[in-house]
Amino acid sequence: MNKHKLSVIIPVYYNAESLEELYERVTNLTQSHPSLDLEILFVDDGSGDNSFDVIQGLCSRDDRVVALKLSRNFGSFNACLAGLTRATGECAVIISADLQDPPEIVGEMYERWLRTSKVVMAVRERREEPFLKVLLARIYYRVFRALVDKAMPRGGFDFVLIDRAVVDNICAMQEKNTTLMGLILWSGFKREEIPYTRMKRKYGKSRWSLAKKVNYFADSMLAFTQLPIRLVSLLGVLTCFISFVGIIYIFIAAFLGRMTVAGWASLMVVILFMFSIMMIGIGVLGEYVWRSLEESRKRPSFIIESEYRRGTESVRKQ
Repeated sequence: MNKHKLSVIIPVYYNAESLEELYERVTNLTQSHPSLDLEILFVDDGSGDNSFDVIQGLCSRDDRVVALKLSRNFGSFNACLAGLTRATGECAVIISADLQDPPEIVGEMYERWLRTSKVVMAVRERREEPFLKVLLARIYYRVFRALVDKAMPRGGFDFVLIDRAVVDNICAMQEKNTTLMGLILWSGFKREEIPYTRMKRKYGKSRWSLAKKVNYFADSMLAFTQLPIRLVSLLGVLTCFISFVGIIYIFIAAFLGRMTVAGWASLMVVILFMFSIMMIGIGVLGEYVWRSLEESRKRPSFIIESEYRRGTESVRKQ
């Protein structure tokens, strides 16, 4: 029987309580899929709890486990990227550590990959989560589909299996301030979808704050579409046209003697409106300039403080 190596990449951020169960459920996959050769990479993204101690314990008793510790919290995207750069499998799965995404689906994703699919997305058909969180997620994915890429599944995805070719291309991009799922869609490889229900959180609490969601939304819009800057340009043309019409009206009114006392209120409305348009334009341009500056600095997307495999320890940087 031909063995195929699958790297399971798990970004970890304050997930100490769920790691043991997650490990057991992932390793059980080899019982139903004998051809599966596992490599499990836990990436500690600067957790403040004892997550890395738990990971080291798993690493000490199973040589299939790789423990990566980042020097600080670099964000989920960069934690996944760190895992991808160290993955040695023929394909790789990215799954969260909170057990909301059932690891058992990996078996079906693996089977789809064996049938030549380069990307297998586990797509959320239902979500057992608070109403507001589900609503915001639906709005985000609808906006993404409408403005960026119609290939984005309606329920979204961040639980995905990708082929080695996709892994190598993503690692070679070295792009900052973007989204991993956006890059996977952008790469254009053959895709399949598996619907599933995202489970209610069993351990701990989510660290996915509103600020992080806003930043993720901005990265999605600015990294994959020129629409924001195009809208600013169109808005500039529109306000210019409105101003031109207003100037013509003022000249005609003055010529016909209909201009009496200049209205302070109307003047302030025009000034405040134009000022707000300019500030929006400057803000959008600033976002693009800041991202260009980040790219030009050539700083690494992450720093691996320690890397553990059973019986070894090394310090590697990226």
